[in-house]
Amino acid sequence: MKRHFDDIQLGSIELFCLAAEEGSFTSAALSAGVTPAAVSRSISRLEERLGTRLFVRTTRSIRLTESGRSYYEQCRQALTQLVEAEREVMGKQLEPTGELRISIPTTYGHYRILPLLARFRERHPGVKIDIHLSNRNIDFVGEGYDLAIRVRAQPDSTLIARHLEDARLVVIATPEYLARVGTPKSLDDLERFDCIQFELPSSGRRISWLFNEQGREREIFTSGNYCCSDDVLGGVTLAKHGAGLFQTYRFIVERELEEGSLIEVLQPFGGRSRPYTLLYPHGRHVPLRLRAFIDFLMECKREWNV
Repeated sequence: MKRHFDDIQLGSIELFCLAAEEGSFTSAALSAGVTPAAVSRSISRLEERLGTRLFVRTTRSIRLTESGRSYYEQCRQALTQLVEAEREVMGKQLEPTGELRISIPTTYGHYRILPLLARFRERHPGVKIDIHLSNRNIDFVGEGYDLAIRVRAQPDSTLIARHLEDARLVVIATPEYLARVGTPKSLDDLERFDCIQFELPSSGRRISWLFNEQGREREIFTSGNYCCSDDVLGGVTLAKHGAGLFQTYRFIVERELEEGSLIEVLQPFGGRSRPYTLLYPHGRHVPLRLRAFIDFLMECKREWNV
């Protein structure tokens, strides 16, 4: 095999990836134990070799160009593969190790994923988990995430998608609220009730409620005097305290429904759900820690779908 890189070039690639992850030449220099000038020279050598700019530089920040982003993604995978190949040869990769960065919607995190993580680390104590709880879409490459879970994930050729579950929806209210204002018997009755709204932070659009009616799927835009955004649990808390009706995921309110502190209404029109999907970057090499976590979630999802 012909040699393509010398030691300086390989070091420049490592410093480039570090600068891309840190978002700063200075931070990359501190992490690598070199000077900011050394990082800047390494990046310049790479750009000269490649014949393209990798970063857009300002006096306060740097950001990857489109070419730089593509180059970073490939280099990061290659360097990760080299590190893990070395560990495997040295006999140190019998168990998954390293940091796993995951992004999860707030509600799904609290009720599905976070309760499982201690169990996962009992199996794989060498894995450190960095958890990002948010409903915004993340940038896998730019922010350095290994895996994300999203509801209604959009197709993306750069990502591998694995279905986790179809989370069932229910409309809930307290017994006290229903005793005070009555119980809806049909979907048209919803006009007479205070329906708590949830607004998508990404678009500002209020989410419709989903039902089945006489064998057909029906979508209804309800109205009410309360509206929450970003955190679905806000709507659940309002409903728990008698503010009105709310449509949410059954797994959030399972215990309250069993205890009777919340009542499911419009059951004949239920059965609708929303899909949750696991996403991770498309690549020939998947780190062992990520494979272990994906396998673990695939195992756990059988418990949710019983």
